[in-house]
Amino acid sequence: MSRTPDRTALILALLAVYFIWGSTYLALRFGLEGFPPFLLNGIRFLFAGAAMYAVLRWRGVPAPTPRQWWNMGRVGALLLVAVGLVTTAEDHGVGSAVAAAAVAVIPVWTALVSGFFGSWPRRLEWIGLAIGLVGVLILTQEGDLQASALGLLLVLIAPVMWAVGSVWSTRLDRPRPLMATAAQLLSGGVIMLVIGVLLGERIEVMPSGESVLALAYLAVFGSIIGYTAYVYLFENTRPALATSYAYVNPAVAVVLGVTIGAEVLTGQVFLGLPLILAGVAIITLAQRQPHRGSIERDPQPTPAVGELADDAA
Repeated sequence: MSRTPDRTALILALLAVYFIWGSTYLALRFGLEGFPPFLLNGIRFLFAGAAMYAVLRWRGVPAPTPRQWWNMGRVGALLLVAVGLVTTAEDHGVGSAVAAAAVAVIPVWTALVSGFFGSWPRRLEWIGLAIGLVGVLILTQEGDLQASALGLLLVLIAPVMWAVGSVWSTRLDRPRPLMATAAQLLSGGVIMLVIGVLLGERIEVMPSGESVLALAYLAVFGSIIGYTAYVYLFENTRPALATSYAYVNPAVAVVLGVTIGAEVLTGQVFLGLPLILAGVAIITLAQRQPHRGSIERDPQPTPAVGELADDAA
């Protein structure tokens, strides 16, 4: 018999994924003032992954097998490089609020990508897809995206990469959930550092205290605390509640971007974001009831590290 989850713990976990993950977009912008995009994420993912791995091994969790390391490395590359693309878009002038609104469409792409793995969307999900994609098209007219063709391309590609990695990971041999995350963070962090070096990224001057604090916040709060809270929710609540942060994160990012970040938004965000969230809501509603005769899998979420986080598969 499963034990009843602690109500206080559930509330704290929800607050963590709602507000910590919603704040990571702005934290990335501050971190970019002292670190280039791929080195910034490579350092924080490597640190977070190493810390999680050490604690888990100390607690007796088995290490991944060579095959599992290979699988988690490939998934981690897809997921975390997608985070690097969003960070690069911010480095090219895309505001944190706009970036958050653009990647809110991840559940839409996840539903579509699932079809290529044998689970095509149902009628209600197709409606949600259409509404969400209309919201994306409106959002591409936002000033930040219009001013940066590269930024627009990156925030359109990144959610697709995250969706592919999320759906694909559920079909691979993986270690236990938290160890899977540690393995993905470790391998993905190394890959991002290599990409950063190959792209010629360098830390030429000593980063400011603000940038270092942003890096530490992203590693400790965004990657370790936020994801631990997400895993707790996924194991103790319905998936619809565990992934409900998809509705809240963009709003948090918009508020922080406009207030603390002093970002200026045009009407496209306020038109496109509600449509994207409406599409996400419709898809989530459709997924609450499984297909007749289907066998429900034990969901093991992929590493939702904040800025590209929603496994709606």
